[in-house]
Amino acid sequence: MLELTMAAVSAAEAGATVGMLMADAPSEPGTVLRVGRDKSLCRLSTPADWLFVSRVHLEFRCAPDGTWQLTWLRGSLPDPSSEVRLTVGEHARPVTYGGTAALPRGGSGEVVVQDRTTPRSVNVGFYHEV
Repeated sequence: MLELTMAAVSAAEAGATVGMLMADAPSEPGTVLRVGRDKSLCRLSTPADWLFVSRVHLEFRCAPDGTWQLTWLRGSLPDPSSEVRLTVGEHARPVTYGGTAALPRGGSGEVVVQDRTTPRSVNVGFYHEV
């Protein structure tokens, strides 16, 4: 099972959390959880006016071996309005635009989508239960 917790954080509102959402899915091959602005396509949705997040921004997909992968989907623009980084333990690394990163089996961490123009972010915590 993959469990996700998403918080939309805006420094403009004195560090206030705009929204906290949760989603989970079984670790069955082909299972997908998406994060973005489009509520009809995404299990976790950001505020509609947060245009630095694509309609479908992140995709968590279960591989045939039961592990999970994170993909930063390419949007309609050639250059993104945000940066994405994956943190597991003490190690943080950027995720490339259109790139995929493996999540640790039985591990936890955080994916941060950071607006490039304003101090706000979407923080998605994950926990892979085996």
